[in-house]
Amino acid sequence: MRLIDLRSDTITHPTQEMRQAMFCAEVGDDVFSEDPTVNRLEEMAAAITGKEAAVFTPSGTMSNLIAVMSHTRHGDEIILGEKAHIFLNEAGGAAALGGVSLRTLPNNPDGTIDLERIEGAVRGKNLHWPPSKLLCLENTHNFCGGAVLDVEYTIEAAKTARRHNLLVHLDGARLFNAAVALGVPASDLCRPVDSVCFCLSKGLSAPVGSVLCGTGDFIARARKLRKMVGGGMRQAGIIAAAGIVCLETCVERLADDHRNAQALAEGLRQIPGLEVEKPQTNIVMIGTGEIPAADFVKKAAEAGVKMISVGTSRVRAVTHRMVTAEDISEAVRRLKKAMAA
Repeated sequence: MRLIDLRSDTITHPTQEMRQAMFCAEVGDDVFSEDPTVNRLEEMAAAITGKEAAVFTPSGTMSNLIAVMSHTRHGDEIILGEKAHIFLNEAGGAAALGGVSLRTLPNNPDGTIDLERIEGAVRGKNLHWPPSKLLCLENTHNFCGGAVLDVEYTIEAAKTARRHNLLVHLDGARLFNAAVALGVPASDLCRPVDSVCFCLSKGLSAPVGSVLCGTGDFIARARKLRKMVGGGMRQAGIIAAAGIVCLETCVERLADDHRNAQALAEGLRQIPGLEVEKPQTNIVMIGTGEIPAADFVKKAAEAGVKMISVGTSRVRAVTHRMVTAEDISEAVRRLKKAMAA
């Protein structure tokens, strides 16, 4: 039985073109900024996001960590959503290594945070309070089902932050999913913010890596912090080469993943007892009702469909390049049969 893996778009394998580019990559020592392939990737990333400069990192978690550390000092406070990946899934690095307090606010189902809540969360000057320095947004929003923050919201959130002298960082792990869903250039979604990172290793199918973008001064600080936390890679052009290919060839095809997510959601809605949210991009959130999420995931795995639970009664399925439209139809067929049994 063929396994249909919907756990995450991180399971994507590099394309043959990426493998060939990695094999032939021209390399140097990136810690000395002498790897021409890394330099080219960073230049591409800065241009695509409309920023001055960029730095290549091993992971999105590291990109977010050094972004927070570059924008703040120990004892500062950052404001972010309660469902933010930085808060939930990055091992507490911002607090443990960055030394900042995390002020969480409720995320709406569409991934936004009410502007009034942001305004109300900013600390005034008081001996007892940590100073508010940074607002963190996420686009697409992982735990809000791949929800997209549009350009208008991003602009207004940034305006709200700047009225109080806050900087803005965008965790754009799936930035290009948002851009494709909205039909806008990625730079439009990045223009209002001070820094942005995006992952190469999710839907874009590169084997590893993330890129952090911002002003020249910001990236200079981030580059030093990358070295501090162990992210200084030497002949990293071997993996940067795959990142270049994915930016050149894998962005537009994300629309296929979005269509497959819609088909998956429509199919799962036909199964009694499931409550399936309408996906905007490539993430489908499934409410399992009276069935514990862990039991649903186990039953699905026995049928050859892998997903993950993200709560006691909530399951996440993610479409990606390794899953075809035919696989989606087959997954729905198997899950219907498993749930009926």
